[in-house]
Amino acid sequence: MNNQSLLDYTLHLADANLVLAQRNGEWCAHGPILEQDIAITNISLDLLGQARNFYQYAAELINQSPEHPLFPATEDSLAYMRGEREFKNPLITELPTGDWGQTVLRQYFYSVYQYLLFEEMKSSKDAQLSAIAAKSIKETIYHIRWSREWVIRLGDGTEESHKRMLKAIDFLWMYTGELFMPADYEKELTKQGLGVDVSQLKDKWFEQVGEILAEATIPMPDKNIYMQSGGKQGIHTEHAGFILAEMQSLQRTYPGATW
Repeated sequence: MNNQSLLDYTLHLADANLVLAQRNGEWCAHGPILEQDIAITNISLDLLGQARNFYQYAAELINQSPEHPLFPATEDSLAYMRGEREFKNPLITELPTGDWGQTVLRQYFYSVYQYLLFEEMKSSKDAQLSAIAAKSIKETIYHIRWSREWVIRLGDGTEESHKRMLKAIDFLWMYTGELFMPADYEKELTKQGLGVDVSQLKDKWFEQVGEILAEATIPMPDKNIYMQSGGKQGIHTEHAGFILAEMQSLQRTYPGATW
């Protein structure tokens, strides 16, 4: 195909949402109360729907070039038949679910990033990317509101909930920086006016997150500490293989199976 960077970028966006949807889906029937069980499951479905839009676009790009190694592609083949090193999701999305505090804090971190990303992506010269961003942003606003309320509620809650939020941020913080480290395909798409320069989102993200952390009485860690990275390039944590094995088991056992 004539724009490999566009394909890599689209797969990165799809992979990030799919993997986080799978992680959040682990709460289905296990949420603290029924209403919130339904809420986190609905967020998972929103992320899955966004991932499908990106995978469908990626499949279109691949199928324009019969010589491409992933040809013929469908949204299912891209989600279920690619290996761990082919996935381009940021590391934070594949980390274990942990307790409720860790789940909602990760969702808040990711949703603020995603909102800033989609706001910029609406101006992309690529009509498909622009349309997906415009369609997804309303859902992302709800994700921010929902997760933000929980971060404040737990951070400024009981001694136990506050302690758990401190533990959650200590675990997650070193993975937030990767969101703003552009991979080569992101840099190339930015040059073409198709992608978003994620490094330019960093200050806005820290400002918005910092305000909520202050309200939640959670000290904001140093944003200049060493940050983990590699997911965008296919170098993952030990958790990635397990989540893909669970997610892909049916399709790999029965290739091409449909309902």
